[in-house]
Amino acid sequence: MRMTYRLDETYDWNYANGPAYDGPFPPVPNTPQKDFFGIPVNSRLGIAAGLLLNSRWIDTYARLGFDILTYKTVRSRHRDCYDLPNWIFIDTEGQIDPTELSQSQVRKADEPETLTTATSSVSFGMPSRAPREWMPDVARAREALGDGQALIVSVVASPEPGADVAEMIDDYGALAAMAGEAGAQIVEANLSCPNVCTAEGDVFLDAELSGKIARAMHDNAGGRPVLLKLGYFADPARLEAVLKAVDGAASGVVMVNGISRNIIEPDGSAAFGPGREKAGLLGRGIHTFSVDNVQKALAVVAKHKLALKVVAVGGVSTPEDATPYFDAGAAAVMMGSAPMFDPTLAIRIKQSHPEW
Repeated sequence: MRMTYRLDETYDWNYANGPAYDGPFPPVPNTPQKDFFGIPVNSRLGIAAGLLLNSRWIDTYARLGFDILTYKTVRSRHRDCYDLPNWIFIDTEGQIDPTELSQSQVRKADEPETLTTATSSVSFGMPSRAPREWMPDVARAREALGDGQALIVSVVASPEPGADVAEMIDDYGALAAMAGEAGAQIVEANLSCPNVCTAEGDVFLDAELSGKIARAMHDNAGGRPVLLKLGYFADPARLEAVLKAVDGAASGVVMVNGISRNIIEPDGSAAFGPGREKAGLLGRGIHTFSVDNVQKALAVVAKHKLALKVVAVGGVSTPEDATPYFDAGAAAVMMGSAPMFDPTLAIRIKQSHPEW
């Protein structure tokens, strides 16, 4: 399969040279505008934090009809990417069971033949350019958008070793202000990245801490909507507690941000190398449990009359994959890896579902 992100090249190469796409750019269907957190958008179809490394990537995918575009997670300081490999395919044809915590996933020897069978594992470590570089680039990304498109900027705190929780919360607040100043229309806190080797990927499981982060961002975002990126909840009670804790500060949640598993070679060795045994899973294999978690979250919102919207992500590679999310009441459907393989996917979805 042709991919816009070159898996054989480093993150820095893809940042400087990508996306590896020179067309085609088919006509984008005209669709009725919808509301997305107060922003008129041509569709509620977007790209989640990850693929859109900078303004050049956002410009390309905006031209391809994706209307809600998330600038890849940025930090308050520079952070290098993990060494190659950063993206591999997993040897599975079915859906992954998120409750099998001890189950390792085995690296696939060759690329999948079709997108609809592709499940991937990624290990990047949430790299980031320094603010002096990403802030002006966010401004360029905003300028690249057309009418009826929205820019989300994803942020994550970078506490120093030994820092206390208050410093992390303050960092999230400062990042909300920086992202807004740079041009973000919506700010998203990544509380759940499964492809890092540190505890920053599990913040979403702490209801009290998630609530404090949401409040700090709300207070610093300049009136912009604040979204929280959440991972998979095995415990419905914990999901309920988190949603209640962030209600009133966050405008919505984005879920599900994949799951973390041990990723191994066929011989049992760590596929990403020593020290990077665990990595995130995304793609077709996470669709079923992602739909289930989104449905549960929407049920909690309805039960408690929370002022939250749920933005869905997880395993969408065809128009049919998006259907259960919209049927459940999701405010939008975001795609993670599918646009890398299939850049014209949004155009085809709009052709069959202009109401989305």
